[in-house]
Amino acid sequence: MQYDLIVIGSGPGGYVAAIRAAQLGMNTAVIEKESLGGICLNWGCIPTKALLKSAQVFEYIQHAEEYGIKVGNSKADFTAMVQRSRSVADGMSKGVQFLMRKNKITVIHGTAALVPGNKVSVAGSDGQTTEYSAKHIVVATGGRAKQLPNLPIDGEKVIDYRKAMTLEKQPKSMVVVGAGAIGVEFAYFYRALGTEVTIVEFLEQGLLPREDPDISKELTKLYTKKGMKILANTSVESVDTKGKGCAVLVKNRQTGATETIQCDVVLSAAGVTPNTENIGLEKAGVKTDRGMIEVDSFYRTNIPGIYAIGDVVPGPALAHVASAEGIICVEKIAGHHPEPLDYGNIPSCTYCSPEVASVGYTEEAAKAAGYELKVGKFPFSASGKASAGGDKSGVVKVIFDAKYGEFLGAHFIGQNVTEMIAEVVAARKLETTGHEMVKTVHPHPTMSEAIMEAAAAAYGEVIHL
Repeated sequence: MQYDLIVIGSGPGGYVAAIRAAQLGMNTAVIEKESLGGICLNWGCIPTKALLKSAQVFEYIQHAEEYGIKVGNSKADFTAMVQRSRSVADGMSKGVQFLMRKNKITVIHGTAALVPGNKVSVAGSDGQTTEYSAKHIVVATGGRAKQLPNLPIDGEKVIDYRKAMTLEKQPKSMVVVGAGAIGVEFAYFYRALGTEVTIVEFLEQGLLPREDPDISKELTKLYTKKGMKILANTSVESVDTKGKGCAVLVKNRQTGATETIQCDVVLSAAGVTPNTENIGLEKAGVKTDRGMIEVDSFYRTNIPGIYAIGDVVPGPALAHVASAEGIICVEKIAGHHPEPLDYGNIPSCTYCSPEVASVGYTEEAAKAAGYELKVGKFPFSASGKASAGGDKSGVVKVIFDAKYGEFLGAHFIGQNVTEMIAEVVAARKLETTGHEMVKTVHPHPTMSEAIMEAAAAAYGEVIHL
């Protein structure tokens, strides 16, 4: 029952931290109350992408004649799509099980709580509680869907993302509350299958309010073209679920005008809240602030030997952030000298269609920080690869410091741009300048050469515009 390291939670932060710890020679255990892989693998990142791919394939088939292919009448099988998504998630979870065995990591199933003295009590499904101790304990319990006061989730008519990917029947109409990544991804999926979709966003910018406004405007234009109704700067006042469906009362925050929207189901996609309740933080003396665990740059809490990573600490609630934090945390424990994570160079990806990807400053934020800018844009309508692929929607936008050429930020919308953003992340890590991006030869024809073209546009050297 004694370990070098115990990780509470096996999501992309927890299981990655455990594997890295095992690689560094630590006797490691992971405690998980549900399935290995956590929310991301079982109910988030992976199964949602499987659903989105099914929707995208369905759209391809509907437009097959544009590619010179004739097909019969196509029909979306909603149940089969859900089953495929769950099968993909199950396969990935089994992959994590294999990694645990491969790295000789002990997996303990049950609900964990911290106990003073670097101990963890685990309540099993049989009702028995077992206590474990470790020199180091990493809290990686993740997050869950945030509940809004005016939008209580009942799991039937008002649902969260977990229910949205396992509905028994496709709804004819849906109101999506929240236009962040979760909201716009599910909005795309259901609209592609024929569901009438209305998106309600509290903030004025509308779709993806944390992205550069130019990207939000482009996505709004494309979503409107797909037949979605988008209500920005709008609050949900109440939801009446007494009838057959839902009556959603919304109010425009600028004009005060109200409107009632009828729909079959409401998806609450208003963000994530950390799982920090009932895990013994108070008893162990671990400091929190507004539900988040306070940590230093190496994820140490105020209690020696207790650490926290992922959605329970301040920072972006993203799988790749949790993984990076886990590696840094255990490498520091092992006596290595890792660099603190640069939160200014974290890529953000949204897997709607078209995709959205970004890193670094938005144009507005860069100006507010005092930079003089060189901004370049290259639309995919001028891209040979995009034309050949049959979808020319979207744009690449890059932002450089006019004085020194520092690569301040990049914002993409288009097909497969989530596969392109890592180039900019690496370039910024290596302190690549705008001139160097212009002179970096990109293969033709590719979507990625739009980055070079956008950089050239910023310096007045663009060729294909």
